Amino acid sequence: MRLFRLAIAPALAAITLATFTSASLAAPPSDRAATDEVQVRLISDSTQVAPGQTLLLALEQKIAPHWHTYWKNPGDSGQPTSIEWKLPQGATASDILWPAPKRFDVGPITNYGYEDRVVLLTEIRLPQGLTPGSTATIGAEATWLVCREECIPQQATLSLSLPVGPTAKPSLEHSALAVARAALPGPAPFAAVARLEGRDLIVNWPAAGAGGASAREAHQALFLPEAWGRIQHAAKPQLDRDGQQWRLRMPVGDEPPSAGKPLDGLLLIDGQAWAVRLPVSGSLDTGGGTLSSNTANATNATNAGNVANATNPATSPAATTTKTPGATATATAGAGAVEAAGLGLWAAMGLALIGGLILNLMPCVFPVLAIKALGFLHGSASTHRRQGLAYTAGVLAAFAALGAVLLALRGAGTGVGWGFQFQSPLFVLLLAWLMFVLGLSLAGLLSIGAGFAGVGQGLAEKPGLSGSFFTGVLATVVATPCTAPFMGAAMAYALAQPAVELMAVFLALGLGLALPYLALAWWPALQRRMPRPGPWMDLLKQALAFPMFAAAIWLVWVIAQQAGPMGVLVALAGMGLLALAAWIRTVSRHATPRWRWTGAGAALAAVVAAAALVPTLGGVAGEDVAVRSGGSGSTSGPSASADHEPYSPERLAQLRAQGKPVFVNLTASWCITCLVNERVALSTDEVRQAFVREGVTYLKGDWTRQDPRITELLKQHDRSGVPLYLFYPAGTGNDAQVLPQLLTPGIVTTALRGGAA
Repeated sequence: MRLFRLAIAPALAAITLATFTSASLAAPPSDRAATDEVQVRLISDSTQVAPGQTLLLALEQKIAPHWHTYWKNPGDSGQPTSIEWKLPQGATASDILWPAPKRFDVGPITNYGYEDRVVLLTEIRLPQGLTPGSTATIGAEATWLVCREECIPQQATLSLSLPVGPTAKPSLEHSALAVARAALPGPAPFAAVARLEGRDLIVNWPAAGAGGASAREAHQALFLPEAWGRIQHAAKPQLDRDGQQWRLRMPVGDEPPSAGKPLDGLLLIDGQAWAVRLPVSGSLDTGGGTLSSNTANATNATNAGNVANATNPATSPAATTTKTPGATATATAGAGAVEAAGLGLWAAMGLALIGGLILNLMPCVFPVLAIKALGFLHGSASTHRRQGLAYTAGVLAAFAALGAVLLALRGAGTGVGWGFQFQSPLFVLLLAWLMFVLGLSLAGLLSIGAGFAGVGQGLAEKPGLSGSFFTGVLATVVATPCTAPFMGAAMAYALAQPAVELMAVFLALGLGLALPYLALAWWPALQRRMPRPGPWMDLLKQALAFPMFAAAIWLVWVIAQQAGPMGVLVALAGMGLLALAAWIRTVSRHATPRWRWTGAGAALAAVVAAAALVPTLGGVAGEDVAVRSGGSGSTSGPSASADHEPYSPERLAQLRAQGKPVFVNLTASWCITCLVNERVALSTDEVRQAFVREGVTYLKGDWTRQDPRITELLKQHDRSGVPLYLFYPAGTGNDAQVLPQLLTPGIVTTALRGGAA
């Protein structure tokens, strides 16, 4: 019995930790909840509801002294309160009706939010089909961030059960909620406009327009944009009078407004808040010129296109203007851009073989290969050759399996390409955990295999050739987020061919990946060039743990792009549980048999608890059927930025019809090659200034999650995956120029100078 308790206690602790980290533990729902910092209550303006009624609900927050929660735009940091509603079938919820916030200055940081008490209203439209005599149950999952010097994320599950009758009956809180609604910022009774000038945003309104206020009475004014990044929040705005107009000047932020696109926000004049929608004119000084109204106006057109249902990419104007069917796009600035249109099978296999060789230099693959190569310092030549063949078999088997999956998905009508599995947050999560565990093993904190036989041996938990085989499988898995030169055309050719040719190209790519290790295994002269065995081997093994940890960190960042903060929480919690399992296993493996079994059970419980987190990520990353209302906080910024717009076929077609030069970057957060190119080329001042100087509009398509519009553009240019860089010169009849997959600032600027005129 004592042994049972010793075995089950760590399991219960691990499972409890997993439950807390998934943030799913909550008390039975009621209309109120409390923490030390915030008391929340769900309030209704009716004690009885009627079919078709518009019900006014409020989330009341009573906030402890010196603490505050956040407005829809929290400012420099923070996160707005959000409410996920669980409503009767057919009911709908409005966005939160935000009261005017207060400005909080903490050192160089400025935030917008609420202190003491705030009432956040939401309108619930009940369906006509409610039956009198029944009960309407309304649930709310409220989340908020409360801050003083430190910040604490909190949540509460609240619920109201309201009887349904033929008519609505007001509650005791009805009048208070009506007062709160009347106090919301109303439309301004005067016309206000905004202008971009230099690096500033200037807001103008009539000197006598604010409720009849005279120029003498306008002592203070603030403009609070609803969207993050439009202004520098911490900068003190300058208020002065310009003739019959008040002028409020403030520097623009990281995501400045666009000329021609209305700017929504609150204008606070001497404590009175007005809701304004400001027409924006003028242009910004970007350092190398100005961002004109036509260029800035692109964001508005793009957002409109995103809201509308996407047209069929195959028949959209973008599809007819980007490339003539069957033609080969022009390659510029180097020979790296080789198109698949003119390739045959042998040429595609040759390109795939070269691309596979280059994959060995990628940061995730090289440590695995280096550790595996250390095994050649021991053993006989015949053993080394068998290990080389087993490794190659593992690589080829993994590529064959990947090709089979692609064929199955293609047969089902799904548009996929190289690295498609990284569009799944679940796959990225499991790979991040694998990289983390491999790092622990290389650092000597976890033993998952004997000697230097290979990292993959631990996956199979078998000695001999199985370790080499699974090292080959592992090398293939960690290589897939990378795209090497010459791979793009080969992969595009393969995905357009029958199954036999596709498999031939994929196996050629796998053979290229396996060749360096295979050559080392079969060529003793190369082995003799390796240093003699010694303590340096352990140091090298430990040092190579850090690329594995770096890969795990990067993959967690990818999860953040795909599944948000909750995805990061799941990933890190799983890593903590796996580290706990590794520690328990390590400290108990040399104990007595009784304690070894106890330790094994506890470690297994921690692993099971980590596995229990995986479905949680699926729920976070998937589409949520519940109704959400909230603000646009700084935690997830806008899709457009000051130097680029999100890609859409409609926006590309619009720009091409106008004859404007366009640069298109198709990328993904999980694509290492893409991130390197953005860092060393596309994000440099030289390239940014060239875009402005040549009048080039920069469109960026994010393929981190599956997007059929981006997949279609890749297919049009005979590519199966990212990156893809296209430059459309000025004029309406020019085809896209395909740039190499490895960029430098010179390659980009040379292409722009040659086609922007």
